[in-house]
Amino acid sequence: MQIGVETSKAVDQRRVFVVDEDEIIRAALQFMLHDEIETHELATPEEAYEKGTGWLLPHVVLLGVSYIKSRGNEIIAEMKEKFPNVRILIVCDKADEAVAVGAMKAGAAGAVVKPLTLEGVRKKVDTVLGRGGAAPLVQLSILK
Repeated sequence: MQIGVETSKAVDQRRVFVVDEDEIIRAALQFMLHDEIETHELATPEEAYEKGTGWLLPHVVLLGVSYIKSRGNEIIAEMKEKFPNVRILIVCDKADEAVAVGAMKAGAAGAVVKPLTLEGVRKKVDTVLGRGGAAPLVQLSILK
């Protein structure tokens, strides 16, 4: 474990799936979260559906905005059907905030806007999990 990691969070048996086409974003998010939460990186929603069965259901999915762009907001409903009670956070650039807002209207819990920071990502995940150290779910400039 790294310095600054809360042990209570690291052992609370929750899991995050990072689903993004961009391998570097997946790896960065997995690195940021893995000390405090079980984190799995997956390249496609189909990989996530295959992995997330039985006891391995995710509590949070960090979903790359590219999947919203290519598949539409229906991907949100599809994930919620496959993973009951999952909370979905859209990972996007500032330029894609309008797409993220559409996804939130379709049922996503919030967005993580790049540039990604360790503190920002952890706080956002803590928020959707209802853990200490939470941050506001929506911090998009488009909503201001």
